[in-house]
Amino acid sequence: MTVRTTLVAATAAALSLALAGPAFAAAPARGDHETTREAIEAAVQDGVPGVTATARTGHREWSTTAGVGNLRTDQPRSVRDRYRVGSITKTFVSTVLLQLEAEGRLSLDDTVAKWLPGTVRGSGHDGRHITLRQLLNHTSGIFNYTADEDFGRTYFLKDGFFEHRYDTKTPADLVAIAMTHKPDFAPGTSWNYSNTNYVLAGMVIEKVTGRSYGDEVRRRIVQPLSLDATSVPGTRVTLPKPSSRGYSKLAETATGPTYDVTELNPSLASAAGEMISDSADLNRFYSALLRGRLLPPKQLKEMKTTVAAEEYPNAGYGLGLIDRELSCGVHVWGHDGGIHGSNSVAVTTADGRHSLAFNFNGDWSGDSDAVIEAEFCGK
Repeated sequence: MTVRTTLVAATAAALSLALAGPAFAAAPARGDHETTREAIEAAVQDGVPGVTATARTGHREWSTTAGVGNLRTDQPRSVRDRYRVGSITKTFVSTVLLQLEAEGRLSLDDTVAKWLPGTVRGSGHDGRHITLRQLLNHTSGIFNYTADEDFGRTYFLKDGFFEHRYDTKTPADLVAIAMTHKPDFAPGTSWNYSNTNYVLAGMVIEKVTGRSYGDEVRRRIVQPLSLDATSVPGTRVTLPKPSSRGYSKLAETATGPTYDVTELNPSLASAAGEMISDSADLNRFYSALLRGRLLPPKQLKEMKTTVAAEEYPNAGYGLGLIDRELSCGVHVWGHDGGIHGSNSVAVTTADGRHSLAFNFNGDWSGDSDAVIEAEFCGK
């Protein structure tokens, strides 16, 4: 499904979710990936400046690019481009929390208030009645801070963005914005995507371990899997090389001027969407995760236990991991992610053998669904 609910266009739908899903049937063998290439080129024709993509099947890897990475110089995109992955960050964060549960250091049934007393309070929010599990599967009812109108004007529209793109926001700042609004619903009674949930999850990791969520991601996932292109930037405003420029309309419509938004302080996304990676690393991460290299069977089963997300047909949301059935009956697991100038997708089959990750360096156009369908269904 094409996810336009990303942290880019001026509306409250930002910092993306990205619904992808489980895999039971084997995907058709397509050694030439020609259909995938055609879907990627179509995205460029649709207005995306450039695309970089890598697929992996067993030990075979295929990569391609289309369009440009720099509109000013016409420099092409690279298959090794590092890019902002937005809400794909959520799967990393959830994995760390589930590892901590496996170690007996917390329970997903713990309340948020147990670890962050007094943090989720105000306008009807009460962390004493919200569990960590409800944070991870978006059934907490906590208001999504990126849906706050002032936040949207400040960071998603042109004038606000260029004035505030280098601002530093702490996790506490972001949660405080959410606390000025009423909850979306009583905990556990419905589903709504909220970036605030994962900002809080990152805060819980720090409270439990004494280290930032980024340090724990590096120690527990990035280093063991040798994800050399993956980083948690914190307040670093630039992208590491090699990389392309990122572009946005900084407006509520997909028309009008195109702006270079490559540089920004990703603290406005925090544990909900600040990470950087490349396509090969994302494939390695999701393949390792689904193969059980990062979590014991009990925790992986918890992660793959989904709840209905009514807004998204043929998909269910687990714990930072989404299960989606494609048109050909194949299931893929993964996440999408969006942030200014960047829309990314990473999905894999349930056995971890067939993976795909790709990035659009424009946040207003392109059919990511078509690329996924092409790779796994051949159409």
